[in-house]
Amino acid sequence: MSRTVRALLRGLDRAALATALPATPAGDGGAAWPYASLVLAAVDHDLSPILLLSDLAEHTMAITADSRVSLLFDGTTGLDQPLTGPRVTLLGRAARTTDERLGQRFLSRHPDAAMYAGFKDFHYYRVALERAHLVAGFGKIRWLEAADLLPVQSPGLAESEAGIVSHMNDDHADALQLYAEKLLGLTAGDWRMTGIDAEGIDLRRGGQVARVPFDTPLASAAEARKVLVSLVGRARAV
Repeated sequence: MSRTVRALLRGLDRAALATALPATPAGDGGAAWPYASLVLAAVDHDLSPILLLSDLAEHTMAITADSRVSLLFDGTTGLDQPLTGPRVTLLGRAARTTDERLGQRFLSRHPDAAMYAGFKDFHYYRVALERAHLVAGFGKIRWLEAADLLPVQSPGLAESEAGIVSHMNDDHADALQLYAEKLLGLTAGDWRMTGIDAEGIDLRRGGQVARVPFDTPLASAAEARKVLVSLVGRARAV
């Protein structure tokens, strides 16, 4: 179940964000209203969601008043019967972060966001996970604690990620095309790597995202090159 959750979070680049609008004396005796909105999302190596939010947005003002949030990652797109598909709702607390690595991971996932990421009213937020509710289809429903979701940690990979991504995009673009076309069966195009974690790599072409999972998690950052080369060999064999 935890692998299903991780695959959903890493395979999707947007989510529905639910917050509690600050109570107003004029509305329902001062009671807060739930408020849902669409946000772009990335996830860190430990699966913490990363968001880029404007101070002027309703959801940001809600988070300022109450840091508790919920995020729905919906993996049912394209299914004839959506309720048979997987989706996961995360519960956690959002807090502003100035961690440059998290900002870089978000922008790598969402390069178009660079147009406004530097505006004074935009800031990054990290969501500290507490629980997750997975619905993997009819009858496949389970609550998971944050500790149950933790992926295998690959020492040094988070710190090396930006260099690996840049190297693959600049010097091995042909390998990325092979991954997308031969391993995933996707249409040819300018596929770019946006991230690498212990369990796989993330790709993007325009508005489309894709993920290439590893057979086994990386034990350390030093294993990344060997695994990426082996994936090329597998793709060429196909």
